[in-house]
Amino acid sequence: MPDAAILVDHVSKQFKLGQLQNEHPTLRESISSATRAVARRLRTGQRDAGDVSPTNTIWALDDVSFQVGSGEVVGVIGANGAGKSTLLKVLSRITEPTLGHAQVRGRLGSLLEVGTGFHLELTGRENVFLNGAILGMRRREIRARFDAIVAFSELARFIDTPVKFYSSGMYLRLAFAVAAHLEPEILLIDEVLAVGDASFQQKCLTKMDEVARRGRTILFVSHNLIAMESLCDRVLWMRDGRLVGDGPAQRIIGDYLRTLSIAIPERAWPERESAPGNEFVRMRGARVRPAHGIAGQDIDVKTPLVLEFEYWSERPGARLVPSVHVFNDQGIVVFNVGPVETSAWLARTEGTLLIRDMCHIPADLLNDGVYRVSFCLCKGHELVYIHDDLLVFDVRDTTIGRDAWYGKWAGAVRPVLQWQTETLENPASAVATLPRSS
Repeated sequence: MPDAAILVDHVSKQFKLGQLQNEHPTLRESISSATRAVARRLRTGQRDAGDVSPTNTIWALDDVSFQVGSGEVVGVIGANGAGKSTLLKVLSRITEPTLGHAQVRGRLGSLLEVGTGFHLELTGRENVFLNGAILGMRRREIRARFDAIVAFSELARFIDTPVKFYSSGMYLRLAFAVAAHLEPEILLIDEVLAVGDASFQQKCLTKMDEVARRGRTILFVSHNLIAMESLCDRVLWMRDGRLVGDGPAQRIIGDYLRTLSIAIPERAWPERESAPGNEFVRMRGARVRPAHGIAGQDIDVKTPLVLEFEYWSERPGARLVPSVHVFNDQGIVVFNVGPVETSAWLARTEGTLLIRDMCHIPADLLNDGVYRVSFCLCKGHELVYIHDDLLVFDVRDTTIGRDAWYGKWAGAVRPVLQWQTETLENPASAVATLPRSS
Protein backbone atom coordinates (compact mmCIF):
# COMPACT_ATOMS: atom_id res chain seq x y z
CA MET A 1 0.00 0.00 0.00
CA PRO A 2 2.22 2.86 -1.29
CA ASP A 3 -0.04 5.65 0.12
CA ALA A 4 -0.41 4.09 3.58
CA ALA A 5 -1.03 6.65 6.32
CA ILE A 6 -0.38 4.11 9.08
CA LEU A 7 2.14 1.29 8.80
CA VAL A 8 2.50 -1.29 11.59
CA ASP A 9 5.24 -3.84 10.91
CA HIS A 10 5.58 -6.85 13.27
CA VAL A 11 5.03 -4.71 16.37
CA SER A 12 5.29 -6.34 19.80
CA LYS A 13 5.12 -4.65 23.20
CA GLN A 14 6.20 -6.30 26.44
CA PHE A 15 5.42 -5.07 29.95
CA LYS A 16 6.68 -6.27 33.30
CA LEU A 17 3.86 -7.20 35.64
CA GLY A 18 3.55 -4.63 38.38
CA GLN A 19 4.72 -1.86 36.03
CA LEU A 20 1.82 -1.87 33.58
CA GLN A 21 0.52 1.44 34.89
CA ASN A 22 3.91 3.15 35.20
CA GLU A 23 6.29 2.40 32.37
CA HIS A 24 8.39 5.51 33.10
CA PRO A 25 8.87 5.72 36.89
CA THR A 26 10.27 8.75 38.68
CA LEU A 27 13.77 8.78 40.20
CA ARG A 28 12.26 8.33 43.63
CA GLU A 29 10.22 5.33 42.48
CA SER A 30 13.28 3.78 40.77
CA ILE A 31 15.42 4.15 43.94
CA SER A 32 12.62 2.74 46.09
CA SER A 33 12.16 -0.24 43.76
CA ALA A 34 15.91 -0.98 43.69
CA THR A 35 16.12 -0.75 47.50
CA ARG A 36 13.25 -3.23 47.91
CA ALA A 37 14.92 -5.61 45.44
CA VAL A 38 18.25 -5.51 47.37
CA ALA A 39 16.43 -6.06 50.67
CA ARG A 40 14.62 -9.11 49.27
CA ARG A 41 17.90 -10.51 47.93
CA LEU A 42 19.66 -10.09 51.31
CA ARG A 43 16.73 -11.63 53.13
CA THR A 44 16.26 -14.65 50.86
CA GLY A 45 19.76 -15.05 49.46
CA GLN A 46 18.23 -15.31 45.98
CA ARG A 47 18.03 -13.02 43.01
CA ASP A 48 14.72 -11.24 42.49
CA ALA A 49 12.65 -13.59 40.34
CA GLY A 50 11.00 -10.63 38.69
CA ASP A 51 14.27 -9.83 36.97
CA VAL A 52 14.47 -13.06 35.01
CA SER A 53 11.21 -14.97 35.06
CA PRO A 54 9.18 -14.79 31.83
CA THR A 55 6.05 -15.45 33.91
CA ASN A 56 6.40 -11.90 35.29
CA THR A 57 6.05 -10.29 31.87
CA ILE A 58 3.15 -9.91 29.49
CA TRP A 59 3.03 -9.24 25.75
CA ALA A 60 0.35 -6.58 25.31
CA LEU A 61 1.05 -6.68 21.56
CA ASP A 62 2.37 -9.79 19.84
CA ASP A 63 3.67 -9.53 16.25
CA VAL A 64 0.97 -7.16 14.93
CA SER A 65 1.16 -6.06 11.29
CA PHE A 66 -1.29 -4.05 9.15
CA GLN A 67 -1.57 -0.93 7.01
CA VAL A 68 -4.21 1.78 6.84
CA GLY A 69 -4.54 3.72 3.61
CA SER A 70 -4.89 7.48 3.47
CA GLY A 71 -8.53 8.44 3.95
CA GLU A 72 -9.58 5.06 5.38
CA VAL A 73 -11.82 4.83 8.45
CA VAL A 74 -10.82 1.68 10.31
CA GLY A 75 -12.28 0.32 13.54
CA VAL A 76 -10.48 -1.76 16.17
CA ILE A 77 -12.48 -4.21 18.28
CA GLY A 78 -11.69 -6.80 20.91
CA ALA A 79 -12.27 -7.67 24.55
CA ASN A 80 -10.73 -5.67 27.39
CA GLY A 81 -7.01 -6.40 27.55
CA ALA A 82 -6.78 -7.35 23.87
CA GLY A 83 -4.13 -4.68 23.21
CA LYS A 84 -6.26 -2.02 21.48
CA SER A 85 -5.26 0.93 23.67
CA THR A 86 -1.61 -0.16 23.71
CA LEU A 87 -1.63 -0.16 19.92
CA LEU A 88 -2.90 3.42 19.80
CA LYS A 89 -0.32 4.50 22.39
CA VAL A 90 2.44 3.03 20.21
CA LEU A 91 1.09 4.90 17.19
CA SER A 92 0.85 8.10 19.26
CA ARG A 93 4.50 7.73 20.38
CA ILE A 94 3.41 7.58 24.02
CA THR A 95 5.21 4.26 24.33
CA GLU A 96 7.83 2.56 22.18
CA PRO A 97 7.39 -0.96 20.80
CA THR A 98 9.63 -3.70 22.17
CA LEU A 99 9.99 -5.23 18.70
CA GLY A 100 9.07 -4.09 15.22
CA HIS A 101 8.23 -0.55 14.20
CA ALA A 102 5.19 1.64 13.56
CA GLN A 103 5.05 4.61 11.24
CA VAL A 104 2.43 7.37 10.94
CA ARG A 105 2.62 9.59 7.86
CA GLY A 106 0.83 12.87 8.40
CA ARG A 107 -0.25 15.27 11.11
CA LEU A 108 -1.53 13.20 14.02
CA GLY A 109 -4.25 13.99 16.54
CA SER A 110 -5.32 11.56 19.23
CA LEU A 111 -7.93 11.29 21.94
CA LEU A 112 -6.84 8.30 23.99
CA GLU A 113 -8.07 9.20 27.47
CA VAL A 114 -10.76 11.57 28.67
CA GLY A 115 -9.15 14.91 29.57
CA THR A 116 -5.67 14.05 28.34
CA GLY A 117 -3.56 17.17 28.78
CA PHE A 118 -6.05 18.94 31.06
CA HIS A 119 -4.73 20.74 34.14
CA LEU A 120 -7.13 20.53 37.06
CA GLU A 121 -6.41 24.02 38.34
CA LEU A 122 -6.93 25.71 34.97
CA THR A 123 -10.29 26.76 33.59
CA GLY A 124 -11.97 25.17 30.62
CA ARG A 125 -10.94 28.14 28.46
CA GLU A 126 -7.30 27.83 29.51
CA ASN A 127 -7.37 24.08 28.99
CA VAL A 128 -8.73 24.49 25.46
CA PHE A 129 -5.56 26.43 24.58
CA LEU A 130 -3.35 24.02 26.55
CA ASN A 131 -4.91 20.88 25.07
CA GLY A 132 -4.90 22.37 21.60
CA ALA A 133 -1.20 23.15 21.90
CA ILE A 134 -0.46 19.59 23.06
CA LEU A 135 -2.37 18.24 20.06
CA GLY A 136 -0.35 20.44 17.68
CA MET A 137 -2.57 23.49 17.10
CA ARG A 138 -1.11 26.99 16.80
CA ARG A 139 -2.54 29.72 19.01
CA ARG A 140 -4.19 31.53 16.10
CA GLU A 141 -5.83 28.26 15.02
CA ILE A 142 -7.25 27.79 18.50
CA ARG A 143 -8.56 31.39 18.57
CA ALA A 144 -10.19 30.94 15.17
CA ARG A 145 -11.97 27.75 16.29
CA PHE A 146 -12.51 28.56 19.96
CA ASP A 147 -16.18 29.52 19.59
CA ALA A 148 -16.90 26.38 17.54
CA ILE A 149 -15.12 24.22 20.14
CA VAL A 150 -17.12 25.71 23.01
CA ALA A 151 -20.40 25.47 21.08
CA PHE A 152 -19.77 21.83 20.24
CA SER A 153 -18.94 20.99 23.87
CA GLU A 154 -22.10 22.79 25.09
CA LEU A 155 -20.09 24.11 28.04
CA ALA A 156 -20.24 27.86 27.45
CA ARG A 157 -21.67 28.40 30.93
CA PHE A 158 -18.76 26.57 32.57
CA ILE A 159 -15.90 27.50 30.24
CA ASP A 160 -14.30 29.80 32.86
CA THR A 161 -14.70 27.26 35.68
CA PRO A 162 -11.65 25.21 36.75
CA VAL A 163 -11.93 21.74 35.25
CA LYS A 164 -11.37 20.11 38.64
CA PHE A 165 -15.07 20.81 39.17
CA TYR A 166 -16.07 19.12 35.87
CA SER A 167 -17.79 15.75 35.75
CA SER A 168 -16.32 13.00 33.56
CA GLY A 169 -18.99 13.77 30.97
CA MET A 170 -17.98 17.45 30.87
CA TYR A 171 -14.32 16.40 30.52
CA LEU A 172 -15.26 14.27 27.53
CA ARG A 173 -17.25 17.01 25.83
CA LEU A 174 -14.40 19.48 26.01
CA ALA A 175 -11.64 16.99 25.13
CA PHE A 176 -13.51 15.63 22.11
CA ALA A 177 -14.47 19.11 20.93
CA VAL A 178 -10.78 20.13 20.83
CA ALA A 179 -9.69 16.92 19.09
CA ALA A 180 -12.55 17.04 16.57
CA HIS A 181 -11.87 20.64 15.58
CA LEU A 182 -8.12 20.08 15.24
CA GLU A 183 -8.81 18.37 11.88
CA PRO A 184 -5.54 16.44 11.65
CA GLU A 185 -4.66 14.24 8.71
CA ILE A 186 -4.81 11.20 11.01
CA LEU A 187 -7.09 10.90 14.05
CA LEU A 188 -6.78 8.17 16.70
CA ILE A 189 -9.82 7.81 18.95
CA ASP A 190 -10.07 5.42 21.89
CA GLU A 191 -13.51 4.74 23.40
CA VAL A 192 -14.69 8.34 23.52
CA LEU A 193 -18.30 7.12 23.49
CA ALA A 194 -17.93 5.35 26.86
CA VAL A 195 -18.86 8.58 28.67
CA GLY A 196 -21.62 11.03 27.89
CA ASP A 197 -25.33 10.90 27.19
CA ALA A 198 -26.93 9.43 24.08
CA SER A 199 -27.41 12.78 22.33
CA PHE A 200 -23.74 13.74 22.73
CA GLN A 201 -22.61 10.28 21.62
CA GLN A 202 -24.61 10.76 18.43
CA LYS A 203 -23.11 14.21 18.04
CA CYS A 204 -19.61 12.69 18.29
CA LEU A 205 -20.44 10.08 15.66
CA THR A 206 -21.82 12.73 13.32
CA LYS A 207 -18.66 14.80 13.74
CA MET A 208 -16.41 11.79 13.11
CA ASP A 209 -18.41 10.96 9.98
CA GLU A 210 -17.99 14.56 8.84
CA VAL A 211 -14.21 14.36 9.44
CA ALA A 212 -14.06 11.04 7.55
CA ARG A 213 -15.90 12.48 4.54
CA ARG A 214 -13.22 15.15 4.29
CA GLY A 215 -10.71 12.42 3.50
CA ARG A 216 -9.09 12.18 6.94
CA THR A 217 -7.70 8.87 8.19
CA ILE A 218 -9.37 7.59 11.37
CA LEU A 219 -8.47 4.67 13.62
CA PHE A 220 -11.41 4.18 15.97
CA VAL A 221 -11.47 1.94 19.07
CA SER A 222 -14.88 1.31 20.63
CA HIS A 223 -17.13 -1.32 22.20
CA ASN A 224 -20.10 0.34 20.48
CA LEU A 225 -20.35 -2.09 17.57
CA ILE A 226 -23.40 -0.44 16.01
CA ALA A 227 -21.48 2.83 15.77
CA MET A 228 -18.43 0.92 14.54
CA GLU A 229 -20.32 -0.69 11.66
CA SER A 230 -22.02 2.54 10.61
CA LEU A 231 -18.79 4.55 10.64
CA CYS A 232 -16.14 2.06 9.45
CA ASP A 233 -15.82 0.11 6.21
CA ARG A 234 -13.01 -2.03 7.63
CA VAL A 235 -12.42 -3.48 11.11
CA LEU A 236 -9.38 -4.98 12.86
CA TRP A 237 -10.11 -7.62 15.50
CA MET A 238 -7.56 -8.07 18.28
CA ARG A 239 -7.37 -10.89 20.81
CA ASP A 240 -4.65 -11.44 23.45
CA GLY A 241 -2.35 -8.93 21.77
CA ARG A 242 -2.64 -10.51 18.33
CA LEU A 243 -4.45 -9.41 15.19
CA VAL A 244 -6.89 -12.26 14.46
CA GLY A 245 -9.20 -10.57 11.96
CA ASP A 246 -8.95 -7.86 9.30
CA GLY A 247 -11.69 -7.27 6.77
CA PRO A 248 -15.11 -5.75 6.01
CA ALA A 249 -16.78 -4.36 9.13
CA GLN A 250 -19.95 -6.45 8.94
CA ARG A 251 -18.11 -9.77 8.54
CA ILE A 252 -15.45 -9.16 11.21
CA ILE A 253 -17.96 -7.85 13.76
CA GLY A 254 -20.19 -10.87 13.12
CA ASP A 255 -17.27 -13.27 13.61
CA TYR A 256 -16.29 -11.45 16.83
CA LEU A 257 -19.81 -11.56 18.27
CA ARG A 258 -20.10 -15.28 17.58
CA THR A 259 -17.11 -15.91 19.84
CA LEU A 260 -18.79 -13.96 22.65
CA SER A 261 -22.19 -15.59 22.50
CA ILE A 262 -22.71 -18.90 24.23
CA ALA A 263 -25.83 -20.56 22.86
CA ILE A 264 -28.61 -20.97 25.43
CA PRO A 265 -31.29 -22.91 23.52
CA GLU A 266 -33.01 -24.16 26.67
CA ARG A 267 -33.38 -23.21 30.35
CA ALA A 268 -35.24 -24.91 33.17
CA TRP A 269 -36.15 -24.25 36.81
CA PRO A 270 -37.98 -27.31 38.13
CA GLU A 271 -38.38 -25.96 41.68
CA ARG A 272 -41.01 -23.24 41.76
CA GLU A 273 -39.84 -21.72 45.03
CA SER A 274 -36.33 -21.01 43.70
CA ALA A 275 -37.35 -20.10 40.13
CA PRO A 276 -36.92 -16.51 38.87
CA GLY A 277 -40.06 -14.41 39.01
CA ASN A 278 -42.18 -12.25 41.28
CA GLU A 279 -45.64 -12.10 42.85
CA PHE A 280 -47.24 -12.52 39.42
CA VAL A 281 -45.21 -15.30 37.84
CA ARG A 282 -42.51 -17.91 38.40
CA MET A 283 -40.57 -19.19 35.38
CA ARG A 284 -40.38 -22.95 34.88
CA GLY A 285 -38.48 -23.03 31.60
CA ALA A 286 -37.93 -21.77 28.07
CA ARG A 287 -36.55 -23.21 24.86
CA VAL A 288 -36.02 -22.45 21.19
CA ARG A 289 -36.33 -25.40 18.83
CA PRO A 290 -36.98 -26.24 15.19
CA ALA A 291 -40.71 -26.59 14.58
CA HIS A 292 -40.21 -30.35 14.05
CA GLY A 293 -37.25 -30.89 16.35
CA ILE A 294 -35.86 -30.40 19.83
CA ALA A 295 -33.83 -27.67 21.56
CA GLY A 296 -30.15 -27.71 20.67
CA GLN A 297 -30.54 -28.87 17.08
CA ASP A 298 -28.91 -26.84 14.31
CA ILE A 299 -30.91 -23.91 12.95
CA ASP A 300 -30.46 -22.36 9.53
CA VAL A 301 -32.25 -19.52 7.76
CA LYS A 302 -34.81 -21.93 6.28
CA THR A 303 -35.74 -23.54 9.60
CA PRO A 304 -39.16 -22.67 11.07
CA LEU A 305 -38.77 -22.10 14.82
CA VAL A 306 -40.83 -22.31 17.97
CA LEU A 307 -40.15 -20.26 21.10
CA GLU A 308 -41.65 -21.93 24.17
CA PHE A 309 -42.11 -20.34 27.61
CA GLU A 310 -43.41 -22.18 30.65
CA TYR A 311 -44.33 -20.43 33.90
CA TRP A 312 -46.54 -20.62 36.95
CA SER A 313 -49.21 -17.93 37.19
CA GLU A 314 -49.08 -16.84 40.84
CA ARG A 315 -52.10 -14.57 41.02
CA PRO A 316 -55.67 -15.68 40.16
CA GLY A 317 -57.36 -13.44 37.61
CA ALA A 318 -54.13 -11.65 36.66
CA ARG A 319 -54.76 -12.14 32.92
CA LEU A 320 -51.13 -12.03 31.86
CA VAL A 321 -50.32 -11.52 28.17
CA PRO A 322 -46.87 -12.58 26.85
CA SER A 323 -44.58 -10.44 24.72
CA VAL A 324 -41.27 -11.38 23.09
CA HIS A 325 -38.37 -9.17 22.01
CA VAL A 326 -35.84 -10.72 19.62
CA PHE A 327 -32.48 -8.88 19.31
CA ASN A 328 -29.80 -9.47 16.69
CA ASP A 329 -26.06 -9.61 17.38
CA GLN A 330 -25.81 -5.81 17.23
CA GLY A 331 -28.39 -5.32 19.96
CA ILE A 332 -31.04 -4.10 17.50
CA VAL A 333 -34.63 -5.24 18.11
CA VAL A 334 -35.49 -7.36 15.07
CA PHE A 335 -39.10 -7.60 16.20
CA ASN A 336 -41.34 -7.34 19.25
CA VAL A 337 -44.36 -9.59 19.07
CA GLY A 338 -47.29 -10.70 21.20
CA PRO A 339 -50.24 -13.00 20.56
CA VAL A 340 -52.46 -12.02 17.62
CA GLU A 341 -55.67 -13.14 19.34
CA THR A 342 -55.15 -11.25 22.58
CA SER A 343 -58.65 -12.05 23.79
CA ALA A 344 -57.66 -15.71 24.30
CA TRP A 345 -54.95 -14.67 26.77
CA LEU A 346 -57.03 -11.97 28.48
CA ALA A 347 -59.73 -14.56 29.15
CA ARG A 348 -57.36 -16.71 31.22
CA THR A 349 -58.39 -16.44 34.87
CA GLU A 350 -56.56 -19.47 36.21
CA GLY A 351 -54.66 -19.17 39.45
CA THR A 352 -51.45 -21.00 40.31
CA LEU A 353 -51.43 -23.19 37.22
CA LEU A 354 -48.58 -24.08 34.90
CA ILE A 355 -48.86 -22.28 31.56
CA ARG A 356 -47.01 -22.78 28.28
CA ASP A 357 -46.95 -20.03 25.65
CA MET A 358 -45.56 -20.74 22.17
CA CYS A 359 -44.47 -18.29 19.50
CA HIS A 360 -43.95 -19.61 15.95
CA ILE A 361 -41.32 -17.96 13.74
CA PRO A 362 -41.58 -18.88 10.05
CA ALA A 363 -38.68 -19.99 7.88
CA ASP A 364 -36.95 -17.47 5.63
CA LEU A 365 -37.38 -14.57 8.03
CA LEU A 366 -34.25 -14.28 10.23
CA ASN A 367 -30.86 -13.41 8.80
CA ASP A 368 -27.84 -15.50 9.73
CA GLY A 369 -26.35 -14.45 13.06
CA VAL A 370 -26.76 -14.67 16.82
CA TYR A 371 -30.11 -13.81 18.41
CA ARG A 372 -31.14 -13.07 21.99
CA VAL A 373 -34.67 -13.45 23.30
CA SER A 374 -36.26 -11.44 26.08
CA PHE A 375 -39.59 -12.57 27.51
CA CYS A 376 -42.16 -10.20 29.04
CA LEU A 377 -45.56 -10.56 30.68
CA CYS A 378 -48.04 -7.69 30.77
CA LYS A 379 -51.20 -7.08 32.77
CA GLY A 380 -53.19 -4.78 30.54
CA HIS A 381 -50.69 -2.05 29.61
CA GLU A 382 -48.55 -2.66 32.69
CA LEU A 383 -45.30 -4.61 32.41
CA VAL A 384 -45.22 -6.98 35.39
CA TYR A 385 -42.28 -9.24 34.48
CA ILE A 386 -39.31 -9.22 32.11
CA HIS A 387 -36.50 -11.75 31.67
CA ASP A 388 -33.68 -10.40 29.48
CA ASP A 389 -31.47 -12.77 27.46
CA LEU A 390 -33.62 -15.70 28.44
CA LEU A 391 -32.55 -17.58 25.30
CA VAL A 392 -29.60 -17.21 22.90
CA PHE A 393 -29.46 -19.05 19.57
CA ASP A 394 -27.47 -19.01 16.35
CA VAL A 395 -28.97 -19.04 12.85
CA ARG A 396 -26.66 -20.29 10.10
CA ASP A 397 -26.70 -19.61 6.38
CA THR A 398 -27.59 -22.30 3.86
CA THR A 399 -27.18 -22.63 0.10
CA ILE A 400 -30.58 -24.31 -0.31
CA GLY A 401 -32.74 -22.14 -2.56
CA ARG A 402 -30.09 -19.40 -2.59
CA ASP A 403 -28.07 -20.29 -5.68
CA ALA A 404 -27.41 -16.65 -6.56
CA TRP A 405 -25.71 -15.70 -3.28
CA TYR A 406 -24.16 -17.34 -0.26
CA GLY A 407 -23.06 -15.39 2.77
CA LYS A 408 -24.19 -12.55 5.00
CA TRP A 409 -27.11 -10.52 3.65
CA ALA A 410 -27.58 -6.89 4.64
CA GLY A 411 -30.46 -6.10 6.97
CA ALA A 412 -31.99 -7.36 10.18
CA VAL A 413 -34.12 -9.95 8.33
CA ARG A 414 -33.80 -11.81 5.03
CA PRO A 415 -37.29 -12.90 3.96
CA VAL A 416 -38.09 -14.82 0.80
CA LEU A 417 -40.59 -12.61 -1.02
CA GLN A 418 -42.58 -13.36 -4.14
CA TRP A 419 -41.21 -11.92 -7.38
CA GLN A 420 -42.80 -11.79 -10.80
CA THR A 421 -41.21 -11.08 -14.18
CA GLU A 422 -43.13 -10.29 -17.37
CA THR A 423 -42.05 -9.60 -20.94
CA LEU A 424 -44.20 -6.68 -22.02
CA GLU A 425 -43.35 -6.74 -25.72
CA ASN A 426 -40.67 -7.80 -28.16
CA PRO A 427 -38.01 -5.06 -28.47
CA ALA A 428 -37.81 -5.51 -32.25
CA SER A 429 -41.54 -5.08 -32.81
CA ALA A 430 -41.60 -2.21 -30.35
CA VAL A 431 -39.06 -0.28 -32.45
CA ALA A 432 -41.04 -0.96 -35.66
CA THR A 433 -44.26 0.45 -34.21
CA LEU A 434 -42.78 3.64 -32.66
CA PRO A 435 -44.55 6.73 -34.03
CA ARG A 436 -42.47 9.04 -36.20
CA SER A 437 -41.71 12.49 -34.89
CA SER A 438 -43.38 15.27 -36.82
